[in-house]
Amino acid sequence: MKKIPTVTPGEILSEEFLIPFNITAYRLSKETKIPATRISEILKGKRKITVDTALRFAQFFENSAEFWLGIQNEFDLREEREKLQSELSSINSVHHLIGA
Repeated sequence: MKKIPTVTPGEILSEEFLIPFNITAYRLSKETKIPATRISEILKGKRKITVDTALRFAQFFENSAEFWLGIQNEFDLREEREKLQSELSSINSVHHLIGA
C-alpha cells in the first residue's frame, strides 16, 4: 500500500487559506499580530501551530481554534507514529496481559 505524504500545517495554511484569499504571509502577520518570523516558520514546517496562533488564526479566518490545533495534532501523530512504528509494534495489548 502506497503511503500518502504527510501534509504540514503550513502547507494547509498556504494552499487552503493564503493562496485562495490572496493573502501574503506579511499581511497575515500584520492582521493577526503574529510575528512575521513565526508565520514564516509555520509555512516552512519549522514551527508548530500553538494555542496562541490557533486562536489568532481562528479569529482571522472565522473558523475555530480546534480546527487549527486538530491539523497540528494530526500532523504530530502521523510523524510520531512513523518514528515509533517498530517500537509500538513490539508492545503487547492489555488483552495479551490478561490472556483474553
